[in-house]
Amino acid sequence: MSALSRTVAVRALCALLAAAGLAVATVAQVHAAAPFAAAQAPGWYRVALGRYEVTALLDGTHPFPAHEVLTRGAASLDSTDPGLADKLLAAAWLKAPVEGSINAFLVNTGTKLILIDSGAGALYGADGGHLLDNLRAAGYAPGQVDEVLLTHLHADHVGGVALGAAAAFPNAVVRVNARDAAYWLSTGEQAKAPAFLRGMFDGAIASLKPYIAAGRFKPFDAADRLEQGITAQPSPGHTPGHTAYLVESDGERLLVWGDTVHVAPVQFPDPGVTVKYDSDAAQAEANRRRWFAEAAQRGDCVAAAHISFPGLGHIVPGADGYRWLPLNHVARAPVPGGVPLPHPCARPL
Repeated sequence: MSALSRTVAVRALCALLAAAGLAVATVAQVHAAAPFAAAQAPGWYRVALGRYEVTALLDGTHPFPAHEVLTRGAASLDSTDPGLADKLLAAAWLKAPVEGSINAFLVNTGTKLILIDSGAGALYGADGGHLLDNLRAAGYAPGQVDEVLLTHLHADHVGGVALGAAAAFPNAVVRVNARDAAYWLSTGEQAKAPAFLRGMFDGAIASLKPYIAAGRFKPFDAADRLEQGITAQPSPGHTPGHTAYLVESDGERLLVWGDTVHVAPVQFPDPGVTVKYDSDAAQAEANRRRWFAEAAQRGDCVAAAHISFPGLGHIVPGADGYRWLPLNHVARAPVPGGVPLPHPCARPL
C-alpha cells in the first residue's frame, strides 16, 4: 500500500471511530437520568349535581396521628380496643400516621359561587394553604366567591378564609352556625378548654377578624334559610355548632358533612370510634351513625372533608358497619343539567 493510501485509510478509520463515539455519547445523553418532579397535579375535581356544578378543592394533606387522637368515648381507642386501629388501617394498606386530605367544596348554582369550608390556609404550615391555587387552576378567582359556609371553626376549616391579615375572599360573606361562633370566638370559653384545643380559638379569631371588621361575618341560627338549594343540617358533637350542608338540585342530593369522619378505614366499619377533638363524643357518634344510615338508605352523594381527595362518594352497608365507595373518575367535563354525560353523583337507574 502506498503512503497516500495508508494516509487515506487512517483518516477514514479516525472518522469512523469519531462517528461511533458521537453515537455512543448521543445514546448516553438520551438515556440520562431526568430530575425528579417535586410537585403534584393541581387538586381540583368537578362534578355536576342537577343544574349545579360542584368542584372539590384540595387544601393539602396532613399526617393524622391516629393512635393519639382516636378514642372510644372518653378513653383512647388503643386502651379500649388494643390493636384495632392498626388492624383496620393495615386492611386498607395504611399505617399511622395517616395522611388525611383537607378538602373544601365550591358550589356554582349558576347565579352564585358558594364555598363550603376553606381549608387550613397558613394555620397548618406546609400541610395546607393550597386551596387558592387550586381554585384558580379550576378556573375561578377568589374575588368571585360570594359566600363561604363553614361546617365549624376548627383551624383546618376556617384558616383558609384569611390571607395574612386580609380576607382571602374579598367579596364574600362568611357564615357559620351561631353556636359555633359563640363558642370559638369567646376568650372565656378558650380559658376553660383543654390545653390542646386553645390554639383553635386563636386561629378562628384571627381568621375571621377581617370579615368581622367589614361586617361580612354573619352567623346563622339552625332555622335560618341559606341559599336556594342549600340547607343547614345541624350536626353537633364534634363542635357545639358543627353543621352539615345539604345541596339539592333537580332531585339530586349532595351531603357536605364536615368532620363526620376523620379516619375512614376505621370509622366506616366501626362508627363508634370517636376523636379526642369532639366536644361531645356521644353526640358526634350519634350523628355519624345517623348520616351513615341516611346516606346509605337514600343513595345520597357525600362530600367529605377528610376522606382521600376528592372526598366524593357513596356509602353502602358492609359486613361490619359501612363501606365507602369513591366516585368513578370521569375525565370529560360534566355539563350541569346536560343529558349526554351521566355524572357520578346521580343515583343509578
